[in-house]
Amino acid sequence: MVIGALLALVGFGVTPSTAATTATLTVSAAIGQQNGSVGTVVGYVVGQPTAANTVIRSRYTADTALALADSASTTSTGSMLYVQIPSGFRAQYGLKTNPGLLGAQITVTGTLTPYFTPHAGLKDPTAFSGGGGSDPGDPGDPGDYYAAASGKTGAALKSALHTIISSQTKLTYEQVWNALKDTDQDPANPNNVILLYSGRSQAKSTNGGGVNDWNREHVWAKSHGDFGTATGPGTDVHHLRPEDVSVNSARGNLDFDNGGSAVTECPGCTADSDSFAPRAAVRGDVARMIFYMAVRYEGGDGWPDLEPNNSVNNGTAPYIGKLSVLKAWSAADPPDAFEKRRNQVIYDTWQHNRNPFIDHPEWVSSIWP
Repeated sequence: MVIGALLALVGFGVTPSTAATTATLTVSAAIGQQNGSVGTVVGYVVGQPTAANTVIRSRYTADTALALADSASTTSTGSMLYVQIPSGFRAQYGLKTNPGLLGAQITVTGTLTPYFTPHAGLKDPTAFSGGGGSDPGDPGDPGDYYAAASGKTGAALKSALHTIISSQTKLTYEQVWNALKDTDQDPANPNNVILLYSGRSQAKSTNGGGVNDWNREHVWAKSHGDFGTATGPGTDVHHLRPEDVSVNSARGNLDFDNGGSAVTECPGCTADSDSFAPRAAVRGDVARMIFYMAVRYEGGDGWPDLEPNNSVNNGTAPYIGKLSVLKAWSAADPPDAFEKRRNQVIYDTWQHNRNPFIDHPEWVSSIWP
C-alpha cells in the first residue's frame, strides 16, 4: 500500500519531499533543512540580502528579499535565512517600502531551498504574517531590543530603558551636521532637510550661521543643565534637529507650553516671554525627544540628571517643562512615518540606540502618570 501511494504521487508529478506536512521552524532549523520541503519559519527581520554574503540594514534598494535570523541582533550572514518576497507581498513586507520592519518578528511559509545561491533560503512564499507588515511604515516592536523592559512599569521601566538606550555610539558636534542631513532628509527631495519647527524643506547645503541658513537646534535647550555642545547630551541626535537660524534664536532656551504670539518664519508656532510652542504636526515629536533625554541622562555618567517638570522659567537647572503639556502633545500627535524613519536611521547608522517613546508611546504615561 505504501509503495502504491508513493507511485501514485510520482505519477501525478508530486515528490515525497514537496508533499511533506508543513512544519514550524526556527531560522537555524530552516537553514539545516534546505531540501525543497515546505516550511513555516519564525524569525526576526535583520536586513535586505544583496549578495550571498551581503545584507544591508538601511538605505534599502528593493522590496524583493529580506533576511531572517533567530535574534534581531544577528550580524553573521551565515546565521541568516534569505527570504524571497513575491510581488503580492512587497507592499507589506519589502524593506524599501517598510524600513521599520527591521527587528520585527515575522512568520513566513514557503519552500526551503537555496536563494542567492548557495545561501540558505526560503523561496516562493505563500504566506507572511506579523511584524506590523499590514501597516506600511509601522515598525512594530523592534524585536528583542526592549526585552529587559518587558513587564515593567513606572520607575522600574524607566531604569530598564535607561540601561538599554545608554548603549550608544557618541558623535562629535561636527559629525552632527552630516547625521542631520541623513536623519531629517525630506522624503520628497533627497537634497533637502525638513526644518523641525517651521516645517520648511531646505537644501542640505545651506547649513551654517547665516540669517537664512539652517543650524543645529537643541530641543532640550543645552542651557537647561549647562551641558553645552561637548560629546554627550549636547551631541545626541535624538534631540538635535535642523532649524532656521532665526527661528532657532526665537526659541532660544524657552520651556515648552501653549500660548503666546506668532513666531516669524514659523507657521503655527507661538512664543511668549517664558515658553515656546511648535507647529501642531511636531508637538508630539518634541515631547518624545524631551522624554528620551530624561530617560537617557540620569546623572550617572558625568552629565546632569535631566527631568521634565511642570514649570517654565527653569533657567540653567536641568529641568524643562511643562510636563503636563508635553504629555498632552505626545498623546495628541502620535509618531508618524517621518519620526519612525528618523528613529530607525539613528539606530542603524549613527548612534545605534533608539527613542523608546517612538516605538512605545504608551510608556510615557507609565513613567509619568
